Amino acid sequence: MSSPTPVIFIHGLWIHSAAWQPWQDLFRAEGYEPSAPGWPGDLQTVEATRKNAAALAGVGIDDITAAYRAVIADLPSKPIVIGHSFGGLIAQKLLSSGDAIAAVAIDPGQIKGVKPVPFAQIRSGLPVLKSPGNRKKAVSLTAKQFRYGFGNAISETESNRLYAEWTIPGPGRPLFEASTANFSKTSPAAVDTSKSDRGPLLFIAGGKDHTVPQVVAEAAYHLYSKSAAVTDLRVFPDRGHSLVLDSGWRGVADATLAWLKSHSL
Repeated sequence: MSSPTPVIFIHGLWIHSAAWQPWQDLFRAEGYEPSAPGWPGDLQTVEATRKNAAALAGVGIDDITAAYRAVIADLPSKPIVIGHSFGGLIAQKLLSSGDAIAAVAIDPGQIKGVKPVPFAQIRSGLPVLKSPGNRKKAVSLTAKQFRYGFGNAISETESNRLYAEWTIPGPGRPLFEASTANFSKTSPAAVDTSKSDRGPLLFIAGGKDHTVPQVVAEAAYHLYSKSAAVTDLRVFPDRGHSLVLDSGWRGVADATLAWLKSHSL
């Protein structure tokens, strides 16, 4: 009897990996073997991570990718990787490098080559990008900033609850790396989008997302047009950046599972 397929969930900036627990429970019930490791510097709980923000300072895209590769190296088989926000960027890198058999990039952080930069995205990134010194720091969001960047498509009450429950400081470096990717020959945000020998890739976009607007996710999707490998796009028109952890998470999770099963994964 074959062992269950591993699934690694990768969180994005400002959200603790424990927020993936409902997804892990669902995927385990569906026969997968899920896990949700944190980024370098993340601690076991939200509260502990908040109290030790300095551990996250200076962590960049390559550091995060390397940490997940180390996790994958200890697995019995290559996993499916599912990432949200910057986790979606990391998921693409892991798929491109052959470390994963398939990937789902949900509202993914922008990879090199993505050109649209909507005002909403600029405003969402300002808590970090407003000061060059934040590149070497860990930055926390206020409830108001979270409401704009994550919780704009849900009620203020729910947004505030999610903020209190799941937010942690985030390293500023990945945002600076992504925002300057198109001006760097060796950007860590670069992904080989032309590969045809990789596994299937699904993009999921939220139509009301401020942090990674739909047009940004669609631009990333179109960069893969030269690849013969499976690349799909699913849009949830009424969802914002909180779509993986708010009260509507199950619809996104079910769509992800249906896609995986459609490709016999």
